[in-house]
Amino acid sequence: MAAAEATAALDRDGALLRLRGRLDRRSVPALWPQALRALDGAEGLDLRAVDALDSAGLALLSALAERLAARGTPPRIDGEPPGLAGLRAAYRMTPDLLRSQGSA
Repeated sequence: MAAAEATAALDRDGALLRLRGRLDRRSVPALWPQALRALDGAEGLDLRAVDALDSAGLALLSALAERLAARGTPPRIDGEPPGLAGLRAAYRMTPDLLRSQGSA
């Protein structure tokens, strides 16, 4: 079962933070510090190698997107991992992973 629980990884690819693997409640806590360190100078998120995510993964992505957007430009988001569209709709998020205007 260890192979099915492969951990997620994050690195920089130019101006993008590239995430890989499963972004879930098991992997996200370890990614937070690494993501925050890599955020300086980033302009977006590359999600093309993300295999799956849950609400914890969405929370990580949304928090990173909000920090990037706070610089004045909506973040670039590359890729649409399985499950992202449904979670985005459930949490009323825009395609750039920011909360829609008027949502609580």
